[in-house]
Amino acid sequence: MQNYKDLKVWAKAHQLTLKVYLLSKGFPKEELYSLTNQLRRSISAIPANIAEGCGKHSQKDLGNYLNIALGSANEAEYFLLLSRDLEYLTLDEHDALNDNINEIKAMLISLISKVRNKI
Repeated sequence: MQNYKDLKVWAKAHQLTLKVYLLSKGFPKEELYSLTNQLRRSISAIPANIAEGCGKHSQKDLGNYLNIALGSANEAEYFLLLSRDLEYLTLDEHDALNDNINEIKAMLISLISKVRNKI
């Protein structure tokens, strides 16, 4: 068990979540219970699953939750693309968020490999 707040990947995912919440405030009101909700849920699931995995007592459990976080990152990446294509995000906003999510995905993949090697 470790403190999730000590992980750089968690900090980056948390900051990305805050950015997405701020930017998605500008989405159309009719998207509140659809795209806005789905994007926010998938993006916030990344740091939430990292945190939950850190609270488990085995490396195997931690690895599973990190893998779930990676899946949420892929899901969020798609919702960001959809938001761009629907013109709810500018190209620059999308590119910055996409760069962030790709960095987080790379960090998660690396951490998953390290955790699995300890099993």
